[in-house]
Amino acid sequence: MVASLHAFCHILAPVDGSDSSMDAAKYAMNLAKKYKAQLTMITIAHNKLSSYGLASPPDSLKQMKERDELQSREWFNNFTQDASNLGVHLKTELVDSQMSVDGTIVEYADSHGIDLIVLGTRGRSGLKRLLLGSVAMGVVQYATCSVIVVK
Repeated sequence: MVASLHAFCHILAPVDGSDSSMDAAKYAMNLAKKYKAQLTMITIAHNKLSSYGLASPPDSLKQMKERDELQSREWFNNFTQDASNLGVHLKTELVDSQMSVDGTIVEYADSHGIDLIVLGTRGRSGLKRLLLGSVAMGVVQYATCSVIVVK
């Protein structure tokens, strides 16, 4: 039995500035054009708790947030013009979270009606796994929608 192709309506592309995530975002943009789908790109500002379960001091959090906003704006600006040229409706968002990055991606997808997540094999963490980075593995394992991992 041959499975029918699924037309995607809302595609999520998490980006972190790594080459892998940027390549995946370009792939997602082309899919969004092909399926005339909404494309959402997110960057996750992972606010880690200290080993005592406490958040960082407010000034430190403010500086981190400003840095994350500046970086994500730069990444998103690179895609905004391309999306416009391709006729792709692009939404961008910086997501603050204390959850794991993969957990945040999965939760975002569930709560925003995403039907496809497109992400790269490895992010900026530099940790190497056999085939996939730990974030990609977590998303593939726990996402309730389809996931494409771009190598």
